[in-house]
This record gives sequence, C-alpha cells and structure tokens, in this order.
Amino acid sequence: MTPVQSNAAAAAERSPADLRRVGAHPDYWYPIAWSLELKSGKTFAGRFAGEPIVLVRPLEGPVFALEDRCAHRQVPLSKGTVDGCTVRCCYHGWRYDGSGHCVDVPYLGKGKLPNGVKSYPCFERDGVIFVWPGTTPAADPPEQIGAAAEPGYKTRRFGKVVQCHYTFMHENLMDMNHQFLHRRTTGKVRPRYLASRKGDDWMEVDYSFARPDEKPPLGEAVIVGGLRGKAKTARDLMTVRTEYPYQTLRMWTRGDEPVLSVWLGYTPADSNQQSNRAFVVLSVRKSNIPGLLNLAWPVLAWFTDRVFAEDCEIVEMEQTAFNAQGADWNQEVFPPIRELRKLLMTCGHLQPVG
Repeated sequence: MTPVQSNAAAAAERSPADLRRVGAHPDYWYPIAWSLELKSGKTFAGRFAGEPIVLVRPLEGPVFALEDRCAHRQVPLSKGTVDGCTVRCCYHGWRYDGSGHCVDVPYLGKGKLPNGVKSYPCFERDGVIFVWPGTTPAADPPEQIGAAAEPGYKTRRFGKVVQCHYTFMHENLMDMNHQFLHRRTTGKVRPRYLASRKGDDWMEVDYSFARPDEKPPLGEAVIVGGLRGKAKTARDLMTVRTEYPYQTLRMWTRGDEPVLSVWLGYTPADSNQQSNRAFVVLSVRKSNIPGLLNLAWPVLAWFTDRVFAEDCEIVEMEQTAFNAQGADWNQEVFPPIRELRKLLMTCGHLQPVG
C-alpha cells in the first residue's frame, strides 16, 4: 500500500462518511441574490447546487422564482423579458406566471397551452432574496436577517462565490484559533475559548480576545467602539453560532446589545457542491457621536473585506487539498469543531454529492 493509499484508508476509518461529500439539505431557505441585484422589471440568474433558478421582479407585486429553463427548448428564462407579472422566454415568447404556469404561447390558442416549469417558494427581506429549493412545504421565513433591520445599526452586505464546500466555511468561522492567518491584518490578537453549547440543529462557541503589547488596527477599533489603547487582559465576548444552515457572529464589549452582528449564508452553487456563494450581512452598532460611523465606514469596509478575502483564500486551499487527496485527511483536534462536523453531517442532505 502506498503512503497515499494508507492516508486515505486511515481517513476513511476515522470518518466513515465524508463530510465534504454531504450536500446542503435543500429543505431550508437559502439566499440566492441581493435585492439590489434584481432591478424592477428585470430577471436574475441564480443557482442552488447546480439547479438554475431565475428570479423575476415584476413592475408590480413581489419577486418570484422559477426553474431557469423554458419548457419549450430549455433555454434560460433569465435571458427573457418581464411582461407585467410574467416572464417571457427570449426565444419563442412563451410566457410564465409566478406559479410557473405557461399562460401564453403567441402562436397557439389559449386551450392548447403546454405544461409550465417548476416554481420555488421565494421571499425577500432585509436586502436578501431567498428561495426554498426543497420538496417539503416551505417553513415560515426568518423574521429578520441579523441586525440589518434594527435602526441602531449600520449595515453592509458583501460576499462572493467561494471555490469550496460549504462546510469549510462553517469550520473556518467557528474556529477562531485561526487568527494567525490574519496576522498582517489584525495583528497579535489572541482568542481564548470560553465555552460551547449545542442542540439538535445548532451549536455555538464563546471566545474572548486579548491584544497584549499593541493597539488594535483602525478597522477593528471602529467596530469595538473607539481607539482603546493597549489591552493587557482578555476583553470582549464573541459568540459564533451555526444554526443550520446559517451562521451568526456577535461581539459584545459592554451592555446587552452587541457592537457587531454578522449573519452569513452559504448557498451551494455547482452540482458537486465544491463551490458556494457566500452572503455576509454585517451590522455595526452606531456611535453616540452622530456621523462618526459614516466617516469611518470606508476603513471598516476595507478591513472586513481584507479579512474575508484571507478566509476565502485559505478555505479554497483546503478544497484544493481535498481534491488532490480524494478524501478528508484533516486531523481535527479542537473539540468544538469536532462537534460542529457531527452537526453538519447530521443536518446535511442524506444523499451525498460528488
């Protein structure tokens, strides 16, 4: 047996079911697009695990979501035009309503209309558009997305398509021990694990942070509420939570309201689920000084973009290693991440992918 075969066999014995081949369970609400990406009277082409989905924003009425292929010649409906409360295929002009029914074929009578296309439950909230890609009846939508709707916070929305399995994203955020990765951006921050809690479909981990011998970078100072100078002891409380299939991060420095609230959704893009579109809704509590946060916002945006870019780069490296090795060789030693992996395995889709 070669060393590669030996490592693969050992990995298989440690983890009989490979987490990186477990699909995101479709019976949940998944973000597909930012509201700003879908203009009035326009369409947007999205995907869930390789399935093409078109979002349509009529000139009047709510957004709706359909299978992104015309029943006639299978061309994308997202290339078509919005006609009232319907979408018209760009090829022969077949027209579909929000339920997916074909309501008009220009060269046929009304009594000869063909079958339509699949429709998806859809809703829009706090600047994000969601669909329900599963086959079970859709659950009630979440009441809010992070702190985006709360007037005491200023919010930015960002993200990208990341070339990795969605579980790498969950593990990266949950494991704050990776701060060495961000040493050029955040400096010598030292996370300290405090506690963890878990339920059937959720778990969360508490951390505190120390920054001996240096001031925080300006971007971090904006978030935590001012330039504080040197900190000799642990300060701040951060709680990272996976509540399947989403994640949240909240940080407190004082009082009951977090100074930072982050909501994250990871929507698998390709059929093998080796890429995902990450949606980040980041909210920072406003300062008591009017206009201060607006003034500092460009610095905060640069700081959070850079941290996010570093995280994306490293998880893509993890996916590259997985692809080369053909199995999950990770030797995970941090107990909360071992528990997180069990949670993701349990909640994931029963039919593996890849």
